[in-house]
Amino acid sequence: MKIFRSLQIRHKLLFSYSLVFVIAMSLGFAALYSIVRKNIVANIESELQNTTTSILNLVKASATVSIKNYLRGIAEKDAEIVSFYYDQYRSGKLTEKEAKKLASSVLLSQTIGDSGYIYCLDSSGKVVVHPRSALLDADVSGHDFVQEMVKRKKGYMEYDWKNPGESEEQPKALYMLYFAPWDWIIAVSSYRKEFKGLVRVEDFEESVLALHFSETGYSFVLDSSGNAVIHPKLKGVNVLAENLFPRRFLQEMLERKTGQLVYAWQNPGDLEPRLKLCIFNYIPEYDWIVASSSYESEFLKPLTTINKLIITIFTVTLLMVLTLTYGISNSITRPLQRLRQHFENASSGDFSQRMITSSMDEIGQLSQYFNRFMEQLTTYSDDLKKQIQVRREVENTLCESEERYRSIMEAAADPIIIYDMGGRVIYFNPAFTRVFGWELAECQGRKMDYFVPQESWEETGVMIRTILSGETVPATETLRYTKNGSVLNVSVSGAVYRDSSQELAGSVIILRDITENKRLTRQLMDIGDRVRQNIGQDLHDDLCPHLIGIAGLTAVLESNLGKDSPQNSVLAGKIEHLIEEATGKARDLARGLCPVHLVSHGLQSALREIAAKTEQMSGLTCRFNGDDKVDIDDNTVATHLFYIAQEAVNNAVKHAQADLIDLSLYQKDGYIHLDISDDGRGLGVGSPSHGIGMLIMKYRASVIGASMEIKAGQAAGTAIHVFLKGQK
Repeated sequence: MKIFRSLQIRHKLLFSYSLVFVIAMSLGFAALYSIVRKNIVANIESELQNTTTSILNLVKASATVSIKNYLRGIAEKDAEIVSFYYDQYRSGKLTEKEAKKLASSVLLSQTIGDSGYIYCLDSSGKVVVHPRSALLDADVSGHDFVQEMVKRKKGYMEYDWKNPGESEEQPKALYMLYFAPWDWIIAVSSYRKEFKGLVRVEDFEESVLALHFSETGYSFVLDSSGNAVIHPKLKGVNVLAENLFPRRFLQEMLERKTGQLVYAWQNPGDLEPRLKLCIFNYIPEYDWIVASSSYESEFLKPLTTINKLIITIFTVTLLMVLTLTYGISNSITRPLQRLRQHFENASSGDFSQRMITSSMDEIGQLSQYFNRFMEQLTTYSDDLKKQIQVRREVENTLCESEERYRSIMEAAADPIIIYDMGGRVIYFNPAFTRVFGWELAECQGRKMDYFVPQESWEETGVMIRTILSGETVPATETLRYTKNGSVLNVSVSGAVYRDSSQELAGSVIILRDITENKRLTRQLMDIGDRVRQNIGQDLHDDLCPHLIGIAGLTAVLESNLGKDSPQNSVLAGKIEHLIEEATGKARDLARGLCPVHLVSHGLQSALREIAAKTEQMSGLTCRFNGDDKVDIDDNTVATHLFYIAQEAVNNAVKHAQADLIDLSLYQKDGYIHLDISDDGRGLGVGSPSHGIGMLIMKYRASVIGASMEIKAGQAAGTAIHVFLKGQK
């Protein structure tokens, strides 16, 4: 690597391109050679395998035909014998029992091969004739091949059978005919291996010898002793007894019986042995090995031509690459050498250096860039001192501005805190320490999640998302802890600030302590509620009885005028009716002004009355579902919840165009919940979600320490959810 780094660029290019070319071409040609060779070998192996399989099937088919014909001849002869004895019985010369006995003895006297025999079954699978007398009348229908015999009754069958005492099953063949008068299935059977002598090699020898592969490839058949059963030149020769042939490979073939081998073989007339690929298979019934072979040199002959072509292409291409690389490297290195000399001159202060542009390629463009660089270098050198001076002035101005804004923040009466975009404290003013108790040193670089109460995280999360989106946080009322654990009501507002690249850098948050303001406002609300309750009490206790008294006097007047002045009596009756209506309205007004105090059963009764009155007055369906376990002893809390429910129902009637309003009051997980939902048009355009009524509802919820959520209903309309901790 040290030597390579010290070489000139032209030599590096020449060496690198040549090396890459040689490696790439070598790998490519090697891969091509390997793929072609594998494909050729695979094709010839497939061809040899298919041919061997075809010969195997040909031999088996020929053997099957011979066995079938042989067994059929015996079966037909036996059927004639049984028919003869049946005719003897029909003519009265023999009884049926004698005829069957004689027929059975003739059948059992015959043997097929070494172990074959003849037996008979009836249509139910019961043995009626068999060499083993112990099996007579035995039901053998449980065997699969017996079921097939009973089903077919006539024809040729092959199956595997294992006699008692034998270790494995052997292939067996039978031919059967059916003698209907006695319901006999006459079966002639024997093991297939015993019919080896029936196979005539002449039936398929010509077909085997007609197969050729490449130039001299052929197929052949050997027996397990090495005798050539079928071979183009060696038929009848024992190849193991001839010293001219490779006995080791032939012995391995005879031992393995199935597979493939590559070995050296020399046919009679050949000058020397050649590698040969042989694929072979075994026919156990005849102890024959069927093989197909071909010389490697013949089916790999196309690779020799490919090798010559590859070497030629490689040599010619390498010479072209070397020549082209040398020319390109010179066109690059010579201008670079001149450019290097110009840079050395410019480094000594001579900015008049210029390159002569002779081309428009990358080198020519580099020369143009160098010329422009030199033209601008003088200007930059002069401007640099001016920029340094301006930068120093800007830094001084920034320092003064920072001091000025810091003085403003430290003099501010409200707490101000500066966060980065990760929510970590950068700075807060002395007012923050005075109000909340924390010192800047203990909070700087850390998050202050611990001074946000759990119930205030919802609106705090909204403010955080607003800051992260780069928007301004409007004044929002919430709660914050002080260092000593007390809770303050604060109004939070803020905005983001950006860095020099106009990316969001952090936020400035202003917190105003409104605890005292809220206390005074609550007192004013309580005073207003007490005045309203007093008015309601006066209406109920003073005005309503007064009106009832007037109604009584009017009734008396109506009675007195009934005889003397009937017309005036009617007018008196109308006055009485109007006074009764006024009494009802005064009573309703009194209950509206003092709902909980005047209703003996508390908030649930008042809410139920709202639902009933709404249905009566508006014609809408208004339902109330109350939990009897909810018990609110605090009259102030009950009053505010009542007014929230009343305002929500009025909004649904006036603005939502609803058909159904549901009120629910229940207790769950230690909280009291008040739900008001409708199926109206929801929080769309023109909805009163930000009107004065909604603001009063939110304020009433905050006064009693409750949380209020306004959202779209599950199907349609609006849902208002108010919840606060349950009372002990």
